[in-house]
Amino acid sequence: MAKPKIVIVGAGNVATHLAPALSFSGCGDVVQVYSRSQESASELASKIPGAEAVIDPCRIVTDADIYLISVSDDAIPAVVDALPRTDALYLHTSGSVGMEALSTLSDRYGVFYPLQTFSKGVSLDVAKVPLFIEGANDGVEAEIRKFASKLFESIYHADSETRKKMHISAVFACNFTNYLWTLAADLLSRDGLPFDVLHPLLEETLRKALVNSPAASQTGPASRGDRRVTDVHLALLDGKEREIYSLLTDCIMARRGLGR
Repeated sequence: MAKPKIVIVGAGNVATHLAPALSFSGCGDVVQVYSRSQESASELASKIPGAEAVIDPCRIVTDADIYLISVSDDAIPAVVDALPRTDALYLHTSGSVGMEALSTLSDRYGVFYPLQTFSKGVSLDVAKVPLFIEGANDGVEAEIRKFASKLFESIYHADSETRKKMHISAVFACNFTNYLWTLAADLLSRDGLPFDVLHPLLEETLRKALVNSPAASQTGPASRGDRRVTDVHLALLDGKEREIYSLLTDCIMARRGLGR
């Protein structure tokens, strides 16, 4: 059987990882990469044999089998308006947007949501990323699963409400945590220390959270209810850093039943 022809709509962090992985895993032939930026479209298309970079939506082919939309949530409506209406399979990669956003394009639509943080220039094994899917009906979802199964090792069903909650969890676990690491790096840099000194601590913290659970692995002065230490820390901080430290300290103590 001929492999499906795929158009990738978007050339950001997610698309930059997904498009080559789909192509080289045999899921299909990526024939076009569409982006508003010629540079981004060309850069991604150059990584995929036979792919064409396009920036004019009027040049998007109308005979593709799958249109994979990988743009920011806010950009999805404009992209939907620009895409051709065909009987192809239309998918988006958002964790927070319902699949109904694509319902005007075709009767075959759904969600193709990889739960991972993606960054251009940072390699990862896409096959190991858990993929969450939803289809307009059971037949469409089976089609999405079959398409994805040549690449992804773990594929799960998740409806819109479930994906929203998963996305919130991911923001706490990834985005907010990374911001706290950024604050930690800022504090260290003021005394000329590199972020590297925290690497063993971060690795052990994550290891324990994965082996046991985050709640069971909580340590530190707030976990012990040691206000003497936390007050010393607060005296050394100001602005948002002080607010964040105080709020998180109170939350940890409250969870442990150690409030004032």
